[in-house]
Amino acid sequence: MLYEPSKTAIVVIDLQKGITAFSTTPLSSKEVINNAAKLVQRFREQSSPVFLVHVGPHDGKDALQPVTDLPPQQAHERPRDWAEFVSELNVQPSDLIIRKRQWGAFHGTELDLQLRRRGIDTIVLCGIATSIGVETTAREAYQHGYNQIFVSDATTDLNNETNQTTFQYVFPKIGRIRTTQEVLNNE
Repeated sequence: MLYEPSKTAIVVIDLQKGITAFSTTPLSSKEVINNAAKLVQRFREQSSPVFLVHVGPHDGKDALQPVTDLPPQQAHERPRDWAEFVSELNVQPSDLIIRKRQWGAFHGTELDLQLRRRGIDTIVLCGIATSIGVETTAREAYQHGYNQIFVSDATTDLNNETNQTTFQYVFPKIGRIRTTQEVLNNE
């Protein structure tokens, strides 16, 4: 058995309209969304918690603004539905919605609190972008002591090189990498 359903949650990172509109590689947003939707449905069926994470500032003043050599990609005028989850996730009242204002889903949110209150020790992690929101959340989860399963065909990036680097050098050191089918089969 890959995971114990009563102690495992799925955490889906940034499968929202504004993020999924970007060009991604090595997988398309559509492929990732389809696989993530299958996983979310299975977790609901087995009564495992579903955490849907999206990013979006409240008023722009709460966004990180560090001095950097390479400025972050900014959308000048975001559509009203930019932070809404894609319809394929079929958001349910039982889903736990986490709104973050930075790359990682732990810092400044109640994700850790809600996982611990539910007795969760393992998270299945997927979403966009591998080297940004997913990897930052994974590093934070590792530091919080969670076991992790990264879904290789339900995660993609904006850059193929950073995607490969994360899957080759980071994820294997802090968790296990599996496909959607392996997670669905719990093997």
